[in-house]
Amino acid sequence: MKRNILKFMLASTASMILLNGCTGSEVTPNNATQTGAATGAVAGAVIGYNTGSGGGKNAAVGALIGTALGAGIGSAVDSQNPEPVETGGWQ
Repeated sequence: MKRNILKFMLASTASMILLNGCTGSEVTPNNATQTGAATGAVAGAVIGYNTGSGGGKNAAVGALIGTALGAGIGSAVDSQNPEPVETGGWQ
């Protein structure tokens, strides 16, 4: 049972990492905070689930910590990126 959950979590994490490039950066250019929070939550849940004997409790705590760390790192990245320049539409 634990192996099936681990395989599912690894496949979900891999697909999220691969699909992070499809977040629609032309609509919301500064979205590193959201991407970091989502990626951190998944990574924290996987790490938390696989450490200790708490199972679901460790996964929830790991997801919360991962979300906070990922959002913090993403916010720092967003603050260093320059604001996009409006071009006035089609040219």
